[in-house]
Amino acid sequence: MKTVLELADVSRRYGELLAVDSVTLEVEAGSRHALIGPNGAGKSTLFNLISGTVRATSGRIRFLGLDITRRGPHRRTKLGMGRTFQHSSLFDELSARENVALAVQRRLGHARNAVLPTARFPDVEARSEELLGQVGLADRGDVDAGSLSYGHRRQLEIALALAIEPRLLLLDEPTAGMSREETERFRDLIGEMPRELTLMIVEHDMDVVFGLADRIMVLQNGATIAYGTPAEIRADPRVREAYLGGADDA
Repeated sequence: MKTVLELADVSRRYGELLAVDSVTLEVEAGSRHALIGPNGAGKSTLFNLISGTVRATSGRIRFLGLDITRRGPHRRTKLGMGRTFQHSSLFDELSARENVALAVQRRLGHARNAVLPTARFPDVEARSEELLGQVGLADRGDVDAGSLSYGHRRQLEIALALAIEPRLLLLDEPTAGMSREETERFRDLIGEMPRELTLMIVEHDMDVVFGLADRIMVLQNGATIAYGTPAEIRADPRVREAYLGGADDA
């Protein structure tokens, strides 16, 4: 199976602090990878290294066979890497449809920096409606983003990320702050994503992680302490000691 993302001995140092320590990883096309670990383990830093918002101190990152170690986030996005963030980046005063339309307009090369009626661009209108339906917001297209529930806002952020038609989608703590009902709905949404799309997720909710992931990487103090299938991770004594709370709890 084709490899989408490769990390080879990737590290990030901040002075004396080694935030990410020689991480090596291969992510196959269509797979679902989860990244877990205790607070301060280096998960967000590793995601930032992959997406390009932080530069690696050492090591190499390849995406779709290209060395992107020194490429910025915009160039990685153009290659097909999408990402959602822990904190919302929506235009609250615009409707859900208008938020999606802006992202679609950029992808399709239409006028930028303005919200234009989607009817002026039938392709934008059709794609926007398709994305809203894909993330379960078909009936909320006219609702201002600022009026959406927290769970629906996260679903809208997924639509914006999908608008660039990514090959790899990075989801950073997507269920943080959600109710149990919202989390279950979001988990179903992610589970229904087409296998043409490769997913990586940083997540604290272990039900979400073990319900979605094919492979799980566990970080501690910036270094990989375990990597494998959900069953292998559940059984790994290092993980149970470092993160899952001990043998009985795990």
